[in-house]
Amino acid sequence: MNKLLLILVLFSTFLFAELRRVDVSEEIVKSGIKIIDIRTEPEWKETGIVENSITLTFFDEQGRYNADAFLEQLNRHVKKDREFALICRTGNRTSAVSDLLSKNGYKVVDLKGGIKKLMSQGYVLEKYKP
Repeated sequence: MNKLLLILVLFSTFLFAELRRVDVSEEIVKSGIKIIDIRTEPEWKETGIVENSITLTFFDEQGRYNADAFLEQLNRHVKKDREFALICRTGNRTSAVSDLLSKNGYKVVDLKGGIKKLMSQGYVLEKYKP
């Protein structure tokens, strides 16, 4: 009985998790969806950030990460059952982090192409202010 309950709980986590992958565009960033920028501070300083985005580094400059610390910070800004979007430089990091978050029950949108694609479409980023 306990094993069955555990299986049902684990399965339900996957039922309620949601992951969408969409090409980044000005329309989606201006749609009002909460955007989490998971790049590093030097990247934010170099290019700027999407207006009203929340800056939370996942991977440091050496590629290391602390998922628990990231989730603790993330949970201050989003709710698992409310859709939000992730953006990085090209979309590689958001792909991996979106998978992780989805498996943990978050409703996440992976913005494919990242900041580079958004800038190539003429979107003007705002200056990063620490």
